[in-house]
Amino acid sequence: MKFFYLSSRPNKDGLFEIHDRECELIPDALNRDYLGPFNNGKEAMRKAKSMNDSACLCRSCCNVAFQAVFVKSNQD
Repeated sequence: MKFFYLSSRPNKDGLFEIHDRECELIPDALNRDYLGPFNNGKEAMRKAKSMNDSACLCRSCCNVAFQAVFVKSNQD
């Protein structure tokens, strides 16, 4: 689990970004609100939208592409 925060100041597009605690772009403590622990940014988005309809995911820390890898076993 990661800990997520919602910026209390809009970005240049007027949106409020969601960041995980380890993000290099996270605002300082006075300019963010704690959302809670979540498995990923999309889960944190549900909570953030209840607080601010203009919430969006940070492109740096919440844009994790997941790709499943399946391996065929040759064992009988």
